[in-house]
Amino acid sequence: MDVIKSSVAGTLESSDAQVTVEPGSGALELNIESSVINQFGRQIRATVMETLDRLDVKNAKVTIVDKGALSCTLKARVEGAVFRASGYTEDDICAGKKLPWGGAIR
Repeated sequence: MDVIKSSVAGTLESSDAQVTVEPGSGALELNIESSVINQFGRQIRATVMETLDRLDVKNAKVTIVDKGALSCTLKARVEGAVFRASGYTEDDICAGKKLPWGGAIR
């Protein structure tokens, strides 16, 4: 999926994560800031990278500000930010171009 604009999903509330997706410079760049990075940093990274891989995102800058989100929340926030950044509009959806909500994420 192509990232054509910047987008954000999520909040900075406890047990949530704010995910920012921006167009990349030829590669996938991931920055993670987390209050639990020492305990769960590897799992956060693995969850985000797996989600990006399933969405076929190859060229983007992704920033995660995690406040203790569960893996399912991270997946949902990444998915939401990527779909917003891909430029889908209400007109696309009305024209039959469907978002694969939940289908790409397992």
